[in-house]
Amino acid sequence: MTNAANLQKSYELAVERYEAAGVNVQQALDRMRDVAISVHCWQGDDVVGFEGNAGALGNGLAVTGNYPGRARTADELRSDLEFAYSLIPGNHRLNLHALYGEFQTPVDRDAIGVEHFQGWMDWGRGQNVDLDFNPSYFSHDKASDGFTLAHADSGIRQFWIDHGIACRRIAAAMGQAQGNPCINNFWVPDGSKDTPASRKDPRERLAASLDEIFAEKLSSDHTLDAVECKLFGIGSESYVVGSHEFYMGYAMSRNKVLCLDAGHFHPTEVVSDKISSVLMYVPELLLHVSRGVRWDSDHVVTYTDELQAIMQEIVRGDYLDRVHIGLDFFDASINRVAAWAIGTRNALKALLAALLEPTEKLQQLERDGDYTARLALMEEHKTMPMGAVWDHYCQTVGVPVGAEWLEKVREYEANVQSGRQTQTSAVTA
Repeated sequence: MTNAANLQKSYELAVERYEAAGVNVQQALDRMRDVAISVHCWQGDDVVGFEGNAGALGNGLAVTGNYPGRARTADELRSDLEFAYSLIPGNHRLNLHALYGEFQTPVDRDAIGVEHFQGWMDWGRGQNVDLDFNPSYFSHDKASDGFTLAHADSGIRQFWIDHGIACRRIAAAMGQAQGNPCINNFWVPDGSKDTPASRKDPRERLAASLDEIFAEKLSSDHTLDAVECKLFGIGSESYVVGSHEFYMGYAMSRNKVLCLDAGHFHPTEVVSDKISSVLMYVPELLLHVSRGVRWDSDHVVTYTDELQAIMQEIVRGDYLDRVHIGLDFFDASINRVAAWAIGTRNALKALLAALLEPTEKLQQLERDGDYTARLALMEEHKTMPMGAVWDHYCQTVGVPVGAEWLEKVREYEANVQSGRQTQTSAVTA
């Protein structure tokens, strides 16, 4: 057990160090408390959902591993989420996919309604957890050939248009119930394994489909539409209809939120460098913070240079009010609750480190052309005692300090998750 007196001493010394650097620690913590990360539900069950078609994952998605304890029902998933939130400082959101509705009888995706998510809305209200949403354009018979909204068959295309319309209405109901906008993010995996003869036609169909979905005017107080780009996927190595350029143009011309996923670009590209550019032209930005290893592999978020750079860009540009931070990873090789805790705590640590930067001083040095001092102070900041401030923050909000959370996960695994029937959750595409 961490010694509380030692934690306090370390924090007080850290405050002195930061004050000497011109940083107000309390101010940073106050801003930190206002940030809500949208935690993704699909880490808890390996993107299976509750439609009764376990093992059908596809359309560029793959989950590997067979760690015991996967959530099999909405109640089990909610239990795991409640426990995960208890390990993470702050008050955070939940990001739901459409295939996580609670269906008493089979309902196809073009016919889903608010009633299928009422349990989630009631739970969110009781837990003080606000909801975000996503249509599910994958793992379905009508997506088996790799095309949905850009499909050449008008009947299949209409099915997926109707799904998008239904999802917007669900998201609006969620936002109205919780009193703040539900971000409704459209990721469409359409693309080709090999070189297409026409890149233009599918993109024209996708734009027309999206326009039809977004034709209904819904209050921005209730829901915000986001569109998400991708470079390539499994089965769409040569061509993705919804590329970065496609969705950048679409978001700009239709006044939509643009979603950037940290794994959806070339391995030499970084999302952090795009933030200030896209926010010159789109109203708001949604981030799916992930970690690609050699490709868009959606590994658990770790405390990488790029994670820190993403948070630095948000803070340095004063974008916290225009950027919605969400997570997107799925790993079935480790305890799934631990994955949530590791990833979300790391995202918050990186945000805190950015908030503790002497931003104004660094930018003034840059304006003065003193690049020597700018580089020197940036490097000195890397070894400042941010960890002591983080531990203090965790302690004051009542979540485990340091690695103490891991022991709680072990207890939860033994008492709750180990009682779940072992199921194979390895899925390949």
